Amino acid sequence: MTPQGDRDYERLATLARRRRAELGLALNDKNAAAGGLSNRTWQRVEKGLTIRETNYVKIDTLLHWAPGSCLQILDGEEPTPVDDVAGAPDVQKSPVPQDVLDREARDVVQLALIATAKGTPAEEIREMSERVVRDLRERGLI
Repeated sequence: MTPQGDRDYERLATLARRRRAELGLALNDKNAAAGGLSNRTWQRVEKGLTIRETNYVKIDTLLHWAPGSCLQILDGEEPTPVDDVAGAPDVQKSPVPQDVLDREARDVVQLALIATAKGTPAEEIREMSERVVRDLRERGLI
């Protein structure tokens, strides 16, 4: 086991955000409560901050990882997905499909750029909006 100071909390944050996005889970109070923790605790994980070790197994359950996966990630290993999710907590999926979220985010960015960056070429606006959508997805925000 890696000493606590050497653990990779940012890696856990990245993988947790990505996994939550894969599962289509909303980062909200209902889902956090379904896992037996507070939304604030879940947010701390996704921000790369520490939480009590006993809460990592609750994050594992929410993300459909085998118990101990968060600690494995912190120690540089890979998580173990749980194929059989029978008994997984009752979580709330995002009601908006991923492709709709991506399109809406892209449109919002393009409109904001058009309104504020007068004279920016259309191709540059498209590239910037694609980059923003990609970054938001990587962070598990859409």
